[in-house]
Amino acid sequence: MLKQFAELLTFTLLLSLLAAATAYAELPSASATVVNQALASGRPAVIDLGARTCIPCKKMAPILESLSREYNGRANILFIDVHKDSAAADRFRIRMIPTQIFFDAKGKEVSRHIGFMDKADILKELKSAGLK
Repeated sequence: MLKQFAELLTFTLLLSLLAAATAYAELPSASATVVNQALASGRPAVIDLGARTCIPCKKMAPILESLSREYNGRANILFIDVHKDSAAADRFRIRMIPTQIFFDAKGKEVSRHIGFMDKADILKELKSAGLK
């Protein structure tokens, strides 16, 4: 009986870990080429510049992943890990992370925000940038 309990506990733990890994999917860090393509796509975009080790950035990861799925083809949702891509940090003049930069459909920066940003506020900014 103890062996069955241990097996059940192990199985439950494995399922929990699998669910946790799925819930915290992260966008890949976008390359300069991907960023340039997104800004030339004719769609509004947000680029979140942060780091995989930053606590507010980790909290934003599932939000960005969700937005990326929900608005696929209508907006570009990108993430750049500035610890791995310092050129991007220089290009976008990043002083603190996370920083979200919003672009209109012409690729022009229209606003930026520093710090954690929830889903509703990101959507509000994307709509201001032209999301339909």
